[in-house]
Amino acid sequence: MSEEVSWPKEIRVSRDKKSLTLVFENQEPVSFTAEFLRVHSPSAEVQGHSREQKQTVAGKQNVEIMKIDPVGNYAVRISFDDMHNTGLFSWAYFNEMGAQKEDLWKAYLAELEEKGLKRTP
Repeated sequence: MSEEVSWPKEIRVSRDKKSLTLVFENQEPVSFTAEFLRVHSPSAEVQGHSREQKQTVAGKQNVEIMKIDPVGNYAVRISFDDMHNTGLFSWAYFNEMGAQKEDLWKAYLAELEEKGLKRTP
C-alpha cells in the first residue's frame, strides 16, 4: 500500500518566477527551477502515453512560471510563459521528483547531449 502524501504547508514562487519551493510537514523545503518543472512536466505532451513516447523538451532554460492553480486536494496546474499548462503536478509527483532531483537532472542533460539539443532557446 502506498504512503499517504500530505498537502504542502507552503508553495512559493520566487520573485523572478524562475523557481518554485514547496514545504511539506516534517521535511526540508524542496526547490525546483521552472526549467526543471517544465521539462519534467507530467503532461501527456511531455511524458507521452508510454516510456517510448517520452519527449525530450529543449530550449527551456529561460522559461518562467506565470501562474499556479490548485486542482482538488492533490495537485496544482502550473502555467509557464511558453503557454504550456497541461501537466497536473500532484503532491506525490513533487515528492518523487524531489527525492530524485539530481539524477533526473543529470539524465535530462545527458539526453540533450545525446540528441544534440540545447537548454537555451
